[in-house]
Amino acid sequence: MNSIPAVPRRRLGRSGLSIPVVPFGTQGFGGNFGPVSDEGAVVLIHRAVELGVNHFDCARCYGDSLRERRPALRAIPGQRLIVTGRVCCDSAAKWRGYDEGRPDYSAERAMSDVEDQLELLRTTYFDGVLIHDPPEIEPTLATGGTLEGLLRLKARRLVRNVGFGMRPHGFHLAALATGEVDFFLCFSDYNLIRQTAAERLLPAAAEAGVGVMNGWSIMQGLLTGVDIAAAQEAGRWRNHRDAPRALEIQRWCQKEAIDLLTLAIQFCLREERIHGNPIGSLNIAQLEANVRAAATPLPEEVWRRFGERFLDAGAR
Repeated sequence: MNSIPAVPRRRLGRSGLSIPVVPFGTQGFGGNFGPVSDEGAVVLIHRAVELGVNHFDCARCYGDSLRERRPALRAIPGQRLIVTGRVCCDSAAKWRGYDEGRPDYSAERAMSDVEDQLELLRTTYFDGVLIHDPPEIEPTLATGGTLEGLLRLKARRLVRNVGFGMRPHGFHLAALATGEVDFFLCFSDYNLIRQTAAERLLPAAAEAGVGVMNGWSIMQGLLTGVDIAAAQEAGRWRNHRDAPRALEIQRWCQKEAIDLLTLAIQFCLREERIHGNPIGSLNIAQLEANVRAAATPLPEEVWRRFGERFLDAGAR
């Protein structure tokens, strides 16, 4: 238990928050990747805090994850925790759900959503709230829109930092241009397979002093070391567009005797403009493996060989 090294931490841009480089993403608590019991969630959260992974990133659109986190968080002193949440702007459903019509982008809806989440979690404020997955960016930035609602909550100290969590880089750049964004989440665009976030997004965020959380650094499990070929035979990732590249990298790691999970996490940590890489865990073994990987730098020779084999041939 005590042989696991301390997880590194970084400052999340101008937010001033010191976060673990592998925040705990709670999507797994919603049953999206396998079952996690209420009791299991409590054990996981407590062990994460023991290891220094005290930043929990959550969202309503993560199924039942908010309710599952509540009992564990109540038992841990608030000053030891960093909690970021989301206003899910992905459908017309009251709080969550995809593909159900045009979202309500109003400031009032954003405020009532966050206030309801705070009541559900029985906490007094969020360290940060992201506007999550809006299919349009303009109405979130408009007068009386979603961002304005979060800024009103920020003025009331119910939200300490505000930002956006989404994939289109143009959306991020439009949000950054307001000067009101403290941090953001991108996903699937900075990892061993592709690094497109480094083209415009990371330079713009660094110039603005905005914190960056990098989602899907392990590409939904493709870059963890799990047997991809066997998983595909069982029906998982069979049509995933990144599976062939991930399998190529996995086989290279096996030939070079390099741990793929460590390579995947350390690759992201080498980019200093990224401050956190949220990763979910379904059990203690996964959690501890993530922490070990984050705390285990690899020799420069490994990066030279990886670069020659994969990056110099053309990063995507």
